[in-house]
Amino acid sequence: MSPPIRHHELPPTAGLPPRWSDLLPGRTSLADGIAAQLRTPPLQLTCSGTAALLIALAALHERAPARRRVVMPAYTCPLVPLAVHQAGLEPVLCDLRPGHYDMDPAALRSVCDERTLAIVPTHLAGRVAAVGEAIAVAADVGARVIEDAAQALGARQRETSVGLAGDIGFFSLAAGKGLSIYEGGLLTARDPDLREHLLHTAARIARYSLRWELRRSIELLGYTALYRPRGLRLAYGQPLRRALRRGDPVAAVGDDFGLPLPLHAVGRWRRMVGARAARRLPAFLADTAALARRRLARLQEIPGIEVLDDPAGATGVWPFLLLLLPDRRARDDALAQLWQAGLGVSRLFIHALPDYTYLADIVPAQAVPNARDFASRSLTIGNSPWMDEADFETICRVLEAASA
Repeated sequence: MSPPIRHHELPPTAGLPPRWSDLLPGRTSLADGIAAQLRTPPLQLTCSGTAALLIALAALHERAPARRRVVMPAYTCPLVPLAVHQAGLEPVLCDLRPGHYDMDPAALRSVCDERTLAIVPTHLAGRVAAVGEAIAVAADVGARVIEDAAQALGARQRETSVGLAGDIGFFSLAAGKGLSIYEGGLLTARDPDLREHLLHTAARIARYSLRWELRRSIELLGYTALYRPRGLRLAYGQPLRRALRRGDPVAAVGDDFGLPLPLHAVGRWRRMVGARAARRLPAFLADTAALARRRLARLQEIPGIEVLDDPAGATGVWPFLLLLLPDRRARDDALAQLWQAGLGVSRLFIHALPDYTYLADIVPAQAVPNARDFASRSLTIGNSPWMDEADFETICRVLEAASA
């Protein structure tokens, strides 16, 4: 029997809760504040993580116009191949390691050559990816590495922020992320000349748009009002259930994107709102990490469940817990009871990239068995502090029954 649907809704990700006081006037700098927290080179604010990727691709292609191929994991956000396509470049897929979010090293070497512009390893679900192989392969073929840290703001490899091992790194400030201005992103590069090139590229292709800034400002106000358990019932839970009733899991998780992708500058007010909220981010990340560690211990007691964690020396962030169940049947049985129960259980991305119908003209059809297996066995549990121990234990009991 499915757990009863409640009058409140837990979020599928642990976003930093906004406060009305964040909306007050101020003069602090969001990008500079986050750079100081993370101890990174200067960060450039963009209108989304995807826009940061678009700017990075445009800048790199200007420097190497003969290279057009961009290599990415075959299981990642559909916005990545859409951004590559919008930049006039060619998405190239790399299968995953078996049962893991990282790209398979042998597969990666086989798809990279002198036509490769960039490799995009992904710090998926706040977990820290092993980017060393991507860096080595890129060096061999003369390509660049763009670290997709959209879901990993605050994650570290030893004492260094993710996003700095490769040539370029970017983060997302979208709704539900650790820090949000409803839609936003951060972009940086290790090399000062390349950082300057990124700034000039953004000034050229991402100009200020009053229409887009008004829209995002209104959405940010709505997010501030509704990102709480009762408001999420209206803003997230009801659209989720409508999509599932019509048999559209892609829409249910928000994987249904279209072109063109928005590309514009971020206005002063949203920058100020983000800067105020950012002061609370370090404590929030520490609290959710401690919460995740307690929840991991309970999940690891369940036979057949694998919880994705970080490699040695890495410290990720925990917007949600990413699990692999023994097989598709077990995963689907668990979701049948939990997805609509308001407990923050969901899926990350519905398909491996070749299996999205709307990407058929953009993403090459190819065999990526490990990515498809990952998509078929994975689910996520939101790591919100609003989830109490009874809620979490309900989820664990369903997982135990589904995996038996």
